[in-house]
Amino acid sequence: MSEKIQKWSEISILTTNEAVEAITSILDEIGTNGMVIEDAADLTAAKEFKYGAMYELDPANFPEEGVRVKTYIPENKNTSDIVEKLRNKINLLKNFQIDIGKNEINVTEIYEEDWANNWKQYFKPINVSKKITIKPTWEAYIPASDEELIIEMDPGMAFGTGTHPTTILSLRALEKYLNKKDTVLDVGSGSGVLSIASALLGAKEVYAYDLDDVAVKSTQVNVEINDLERTVVAEQNDLLQGIHQQADVIVSNILAEIIIQFIDDAWTNLKPGGLFITSGIIDNKKQLVIDELKKHDFEIIAENELKNWVSIIAKKGEEV
Repeated sequence: MSEKIQKWSEISILTTNEAVEAITSILDEIGTNGMVIEDAADLTAAKEFKYGAMYELDPANFPEEGVRVKTYIPENKNTSDIVEKLRNKINLLKNFQIDIGKNEINVTEIYEEDWANNWKQYFKPINVSKKITIKPTWEAYIPASDEELIIEMDPGMAFGTGTHPTTILSLRALEKYLNKKDTVLDVGSGSGVLSIASALLGAKEVYAYDLDDVAVKSTQVNVEINDLERTVVAEQNDLLQGIHQQADVIVSNILAEIIIQFIDDAWTNLKPGGLFITSGIIDNKKQLVIDELKKHDFEIIAENELKNWVSIIAKKGEEV
């Protein structure tokens, strides 16, 4: 008897760039299997990117406007209930002044065999800064120089069509400001890319925290792929609650609304003169974060922007 080929329900959400990170968090919470992010802006990224992206994309796979987030659930699950729950949770994002766009949700069937064979086409090596290149484990890549740092990633079936601007901003900030032998806290570590980058840039020790146990496991897997288990420790934690670890750098690539919730804890866990690198901030939320940082006596030393996203680098004052 031939083995039955499993079917999956592909759930497609048409939304905005601003809402993508919040929606992916909702999908993790619901327990879907993997994500694809199709952003039309990625089609021109290779031409606009200072350092040159290396991915090949088909315009037919992208929405004419907005961003399409796709995720997958087994066919035997109650798809209609999951879609309704998903729609309601996304609509609640409007309470946080997040533009969710059309929030159109469609469902189609897909065979696991086709899915497993085709999804990797979206993830190619990408050079995100002067030194750092992210590459999937299955792609061949020859470094341009001995100084190039290669981050090996295996995202399983959770991936995007290119590195998100918020991640790129975070990586560039780490490259510029992180010093060798620094202690780094990565708050909301996700797949662990910022933790891995910190270690490759010379950090002495990196502590990666995420509330989602799936993200913690993903970080651990990618840390092992890059042979950095001695430098990076990934743990489940709610932001910096209960953490007492003096750091030279704290980096956090999450929503502005979440960043402002732990600024006080960031101050407490930073050494005098330490840096708080924040990203995941849509441009119209920039001032909200800046105002809160200043209320806690942080000095804003830099602001960087990429495709309507902002990274803010703040400094804790030196002891007198």
